[in-house]
Amino acid sequence: MSAGPARPTMLEQMGGLPGIVASTIPVVVFVIANLLLELRPAVIAALVSGVAIAGWRIMRRQPLQPAMSGLFGVGIAAFLAYRSGEARAFYLPGLIYSAACGLAFLISALVRWPLAGVIWHGVNGDGQGWRRDPRLMRAYTWATLLWALVFVARVVVQGLLYRYEEETWLGIARLVMGYPLVGVALLGTIWAVRRARRSPLPAV
Repeated sequence: MSAGPARPTMLEQMGGLPGIVASTIPVVVFVIANLLLELRPAVIAALVSGVAIAGWRIMRRQPLQPAMSGLFGVGIAAFLAYRSGEARAFYLPGLIYSAACGLAFLISALVRWPLAGVIWHGVNGDGQGWRRDPRLMRAYTWATLLWALVFVARVVVQGLLYRYEEETWLGIARLVMGYPLVGVALLGTIWAVRRARRSPLPAV
């Protein structure tokens, strides 16, 4: 009996790495446009870029989920900025998201369901059998705490800039603390897991 079609992994459902990057382009456009122009043109530029990305993915018959998620997120941020008349309001959803993620990662480590492992194996479609390996459990717990630190750092730094209405520096911090910090956390996760796999299994 032939097996059915393979279920797409979480990463494939998100459109792969290009899809993840595409979902963040409208935010980058807003940050740059707000630095060079005024609030209203920046809001329009961010929305136009989100619609353009969605249209481009439709033409290429690629998954729409990442583009639509990005468009939805930038739409809420743009609405808040436009209604308040303050560019800093554009970054408020991101601050709330970082705070929620930081809390979720911390709690997951405490209850022994470290999100670094859950997400990593969910993205790759490997299942959650890794939890039976104490080496991986320990490695993913440390990796989860590293990710929590990344989110907490975003909240602290960007939260202070938001409070003191430093819109320009807030936009710069949003970019600098985006992919660079994610890259650091990702490398830390890979290093911890590879080191754990090379270590011997504990004696029973």
